[in-house]
Amino acid sequence: MDSRAMFVLLWMLLSSTSSGIKLDGNGYVDVIIAISSRVPQDNTLIDKIKEMVTEASFSLYDALNKKVYFKEATILVPPQWNGINFTKARTESFGKAKIRIDNANPAYDVEPYTNQYGECGAEGEYIHFTPEYLLNDSFIQLYGSRGTVFVHEWAHLRWGVYDEYNRDKPYYHSNSHTEATRCSEKNGGQFYNVTAGGSLQPCRIDPQTSLPAKGCMFFPNRNQITNCSIMFSPSLDPVTAFCQEDEHDYEAQNMFNKKCGKATWTVIFEDSVDKDALRSLKPLQSPPPPPSFKVLQRTHRVVCLILDVSGSMQDARILQQRQAATHFLRYIIEDQASVGIVTFSTSASTLRSLTIIDSENTRETLIQSLPTVASGSTNMCLGLSQGLQVLQNDNGDVLGDEIIFLTDGQATDNITGCAPSAIQSGAIIHTLAFSNSAASALIEMANKTGGIFFIARDDMISNQLMDAFAMLTLSTGDYTKEPVQLESVGARTSGWFNGTVSVDQTVGNKTSFVIIYEKSFPSVYIQSPSGSIYTQTNMSHDGSLNIVTLNIPGTAEPGDWKYSVQTSSNQAFTITVTSQAPDDVIPPIIVKTHMNQQFSDGSKPMTVFAEVSQNYRPVINAEVWATLESETGSVHTLQLLDNGAGADAFKDDGVYSRYFTKMVNGRSSLKVRVKNQEGQTRFAAEYVPGYVINGVVQLHPPKPPGSEEPLEVGNFTRTATGESFAVKLSDTTPPNFPPNRITDLSAEIQEDTVLLSWTAPGEDLDQGTAKSYEIRWSFDLDMLRGSFSNGHAVNTAGISPQKAGSDEKYSFKLNFQIENCTTVFFAVQSKDNQNVSSETSNIAPGSMIPPGPKPPGESYPCMSLIILVISLCVETMVICFIVPLTRRVVKFRKRFAERKVALTIANKFQINPYA
Repeated sequence: MDSRAMFVLLWMLLSSTSSGIKLDGNGYVDVIIAISSRVPQDNTLIDKIKEMVTEASFSLYDALNKKVYFKEATILVPPQWNGINFTKARTESFGKAKIRIDNANPAYDVEPYTNQYGECGAEGEYIHFTPEYLLNDSFIQLYGSRGTVFVHEWAHLRWGVYDEYNRDKPYYHSNSHTEATRCSEKNGGQFYNVTAGGSLQPCRIDPQTSLPAKGCMFFPNRNQITNCSIMFSPSLDPVTAFCQEDEHDYEAQNMFNKKCGKATWTVIFEDSVDKDALRSLKPLQSPPPPPSFKVLQRTHRVVCLILDVSGSMQDARILQQRQAATHFLRYIIEDQASVGIVTFSTSASTLRSLTIIDSENTRETLIQSLPTVASGSTNMCLGLSQGLQVLQNDNGDVLGDEIIFLTDGQATDNITGCAPSAIQSGAIIHTLAFSNSAASALIEMANKTGGIFFIARDDMISNQLMDAFAMLTLSTGDYTKEPVQLESVGARTSGWFNGTVSVDQTVGNKTSFVIIYEKSFPSVYIQSPSGSIYTQTNMSHDGSLNIVTLNIPGTAEPGDWKYSVQTSSNQAFTITVTSQAPDDVIPPIIVKTHMNQQFSDGSKPMTVFAEVSQNYRPVINAEVWATLESETGSVHTLQLLDNGAGADAFKDDGVYSRYFTKMVNGRSSLKVRVKNQEGQTRFAAEYVPGYVINGVVQLHPPKPPGSEEPLEVGNFTRTATGESFAVKLSDTTPPNFPPNRITDLSAEIQEDTVLLSWTAPGEDLDQGTAKSYEIRWSFDLDMLRGSFSNGHAVNTAGISPQKAGSDEKYSFKLNFQIENCTTVFFAVQSKDNQNVSSETSNIAPGSMIPPGPKPPGESYPCMSLIILVISLCVETMVICFIVPLTRRVVKFRKRFAERKVALTIANKFQINPYA
């Protein structure tokens, strides 16, 4: 197959797949809901999941104009659960599931949330529900019906939309009055502060902002005259729809407007992964049937290594294969798993039938069975067939079993002929391409069976093959049982090879230092944090594998471990350090990394993501570097940032991101190295403190307490490997992209001066330095949003753009008079050296706030406050402005009933919050 045909196949394979979820006609299928193995067995949980998805199906049907529903869902229960009605899992796993049931994230407690860090319209990672949330019906009062909450989170997950509330900025100025951050503005309610004793008090005003002070809450009316929006408050009974353009509140200072700048409905139908299908689907003529469910279970792990021993694997390659497979068998594959070994070249052989790993001796027996010589041609189909036969020996089928298929070249047989049967077998196939000429069918098999595809160069210092084997775990949700890679690095030297590995409190058990040398046995010294020195006398040496190993007994001492390797001959070295959690109570810090695309033709930017977390808690302020290495040897390093700008969606969420602009043709590998400390968390479903029912505020129970204390873990190091990706450019040079869109523009007006702040974009997305900025303003938000060039220009001659990621601040004096409480809107575009402009930034409002503080009793001019926004199942909304002191009510609808309700509530509560 020529290179052009290969990349056409790659494009078809990788651009057509996303999360595994699919639309089958109008119904979503392949929806996997996985229960973590940390969750104790409770079969009621299965029933509650079914109830939630069934309710969500009808809610989704209503919310999207009867176009879609949930047709099928699969529930994956933990391996240790007992049951006779559980079907054997195929390719499903906890790590691949898009909906996860697990113990609480300490920051959110029981609150549902979606792990989401892509651009607007990009799919999220997964939805997290807790068992407590599903089993305790009292939470329905706090968060709304589970079905509607599921649809809220589904919109995050599947369509990449963001929340329409803002906990950090719950209120904003809107030309002479205060609004709660919400969508739509027709969502009426009242403002109150809840005291420690549970009573309602008028909200205080912050004299610096003239907005309600911290602690002031917005209580929505239980009955609303609008049915949107699910992304603001899914707990309101009348809310059954997503905001469309005619009701979307573009002034609200929420994440949705910053990231998307359009209505939820528009994002779903124009930007999401389902946009084409949703536009073409016709509404169903009648309500859909309830979803069908399968309950699956994966028991113990069954793996067959299928290893290439053809002639091209001779010498260095066969040695590296043995080294990496040894590391997998000794440190990665878990106890009680079954492992078999098959080799292939001109023919195929079974070196070891399925063997249960029940002791260290069993592991060493398997290692001794690994192949040591290579010759002959490369017949992949024979290897696949032999491996599948080995997997059938435990129970007669291969459903859910795993194949680790390693080869270094193109097949001499037609692997495209046997790949379909391997794909249909029900096995998970991981494929490792140990060269730049391996068949593209390897990607197809991994992609279609839920496996992972890696490329690995045979340059020893890259350590890619070791990294690939180290990533071949199958998570059940309990990370205390899984190995963690602390370090993986290589170098070529004729002197010293030195470094430091930090062991933190979340790891330390089964800690191993594995040093691989190329030619001659070196001198090795490893020093513990307390100063103890380990030398070769404390280590094991395998001369046939060129491996020196130090296994730390018990739990490794936390702190910085220093290693030094000395050689007198010029040779390559690698060191790999792995460890595990010291107990089953505290999960370790883990790193997950991937690209946003597995294949790119250069038309859209690629993004590198690395998520650093501990028990779902984000770890922030770490130093994160990505290494992207092509199969031809070009290496690009990139520091990933968690600053909420450029490619990064949220600041301090533990997700470190960066655009990858230096694309090169071919397949590339991804590796991330992380070091340092600290963490905290954010982003969860909205908690509603109560409702206004018939004019009376009814409080909900307090929100369950989540811990937002920083995670103190001291120094740590981690390395992680992501799935390989492929690039096919029409030109030999990387594409040029404009500066990234600014999404964090903010504006403040003080007297006659405007202060703007934002994070600097780059010359090429978030790389380099932009050439210039263009700033415009308008009193009309819609005009500025729709036609940036028609806004009033600001003189930016004095701005010299800073390097991407820097904090930009620019102040200028207004050349016209603005009255108090007037809102002005600002936007920015940046240009690169070719004068190509970025997209228009988020629209930032600035309001003229009278200087404070005010003497007691004096009014706040901006506070002609909305006391109530009442709607009681009527077609129009009454907005009552109750003005401090001398002002009287200036605007009422004429309907007598509405007047009566408004006055009754005002009198009952003696409302004048802004006096």
